[in-house]
Amino acid sequence: MSNFDAPFQSYLDELHREGRYRSFADLERQVGRFPKALWRPTPDASPREVTVWCSNDYLGMGQHPAVLSAMRQALDIYGAGAGGTRNISGTTHAHVLLEQEICALHNKSAALLFSSGYVSNQATLATLGRLLPDLLIFSDSDNHNSMIEGIRQSGCEKRIFRHNDVNHLESLLVSAPANRPKLIAFESVYSMDGDFAPLQDICGLASRYGAMTYLDEVHAVGMYGASGAGLAEREGVSDRITILEGTLGKAFGVMGGYIASSVSIIDAVRSAAAGFIFTTALSPVLCEGARASISHLRRSSLERDLQQQRAQSLKEALRLAGLPVMPSPSHIVPVMVGDPVRCRQLAAALMERYSIYVQPINYPTVPRGTERLRFAPSPLHSQADIDYLVQSLGEVWRDLQVHPVAA
Repeated sequence: MSNFDAPFQSYLDELHREGRYRSFADLERQVGRFPKALWRPTPDASPREVTVWCSNDYLGMGQHPAVLSAMRQALDIYGAGAGGTRNISGTTHAHVLLEQEICALHNKSAALLFSSGYVSNQATLATLGRLLPDLLIFSDSDNHNSMIEGIRQSGCEKRIFRHNDVNHLESLLVSAPANRPKLIAFESVYSMDGDFAPLQDICGLASRYGAMTYLDEVHAVGMYGASGAGLAEREGVSDRITILEGTLGKAFGVMGGYIASSVSIIDAVRSAAAGFIFTTALSPVLCEGARASISHLRRSSLERDLQQQRAQSLKEALRLAGLPVMPSPSHIVPVMVGDPVRCRQLAAALMERYSIYVQPINYPTVPRGTERLRFAPSPLHSQADIDYLVQSLGEVWRDLQVHPVAA
């Protein structure tokens, strides 16, 4: 160990003591067999088939034939990479077509691609603060780290409202000068609890107090609305969202992030956001795969409907088994554990004994004392998969004596 390693090792030792050290699962996704994957406990070990229960590929679109076909064709047309930043030779026709598809999905005038959903939030929110002098940002207390970091980097004054508490939000809006630029930043589906934001109430407050709205729909695009445009589409408020942010790496099954808004806002962010300007453009292969995925899910609700059925079946089975499934109206199924060590032990036992992969969710992703297992059923999980998961989880829960489970 070098002289420079000691503070880093000390940090890692503390993570181990607290039970918060995170290990990667060495997986090989199997085309045509999702949610099955091959797992190697060590790099040299023989692979073992496991069932993945925590993928953000919510609808299995990462293996959809239309997506794979589009990506193969794009590889033959464009080659592997974009060849540069968007400003310097990296804007291919695939990027243009994908941004047009995103505009059509959300009924917005313009869209802008980023390398990830994290970067799209961070770069956009940071840039808005620099472009709008004296901007005041109102942020939900449970917003994602990418939004928190973007707001911090914006240098703006911010006011945090209690999670989904529209009365608290209104009290903060009332106290702000009427002529000061304002922006309300919030998510539609909060991924750790699986709850929905009160979109209509927040949009109503935004209209009343002259605030812009910035909505993170990363866990909702593809999943909700008649065409998969997200919770804003389902709730009929898309036209009241100033800037909508989404991802291509969850329900759409590929990679990348984006924002959609007016032509002026998108062009200003495009021209000023360092996280966009200085980053190599997404591969056109990814762009074509994402475009095919969005196009398919705009026409097909089959995947969404099946996923909702699977999520409801899992929630009911967990409840009947006496396991502490958290109430959630969304496709996300969290099971409360409340202890980081127990959470890690449960996940390890499920993997090693039952070939079930679910990642323990610990601090700082969730507050201390609310550690959990977070299940993401897909339309490709079978009822047999659900039954086996619930039986297996009940057994390891009893064995580890987390707390009593109903018989």
